[in-house]
Amino acid sequence: MKRSRLGDLKVDLDYAQRLLYRGELLTGEVEEYPAGHRVSLVAYTDGYRDGPFREWFKSGVLRAEGSMRTGSLSGEYKSWHENGVLATKELHGSDGGTPLSHYEWDEAGARPGPGKT
Repeated sequence: MKRSRLGDLKVDLDYAQRLLYRGELLTGEVEEYPAGHRVSLVAYTDGYRDGPFREWFKSGVLRAEGSMRTGSLSGEYKSWHENGVLATKELHGSDGGTPLSHYEWDEAGARPGPGKT
């Protein structure tokens, strides 16, 4: 599987916002390292985000993870506060994004009160 760093001069987007590598639709993984810190690792198929992805805070703490299907969230998605406490958990349909459930927690791990998500 190809792996490239975002910012590589050989990585570009086409008119449909698909990722190109050396002028070809990318199938592989792309890592993003702004200022030397890894902040994302994303799988692509034919230029679309497709498969697992992970994102990190600059501190190195996991920020989010999930899976995409041709550019839309699919299955379970989770995000965390920088202190490592789970912030959100969502479930999306395999049809490419239909939200099925959504839960949130504050930085202390408590669920919001009535009338809030």
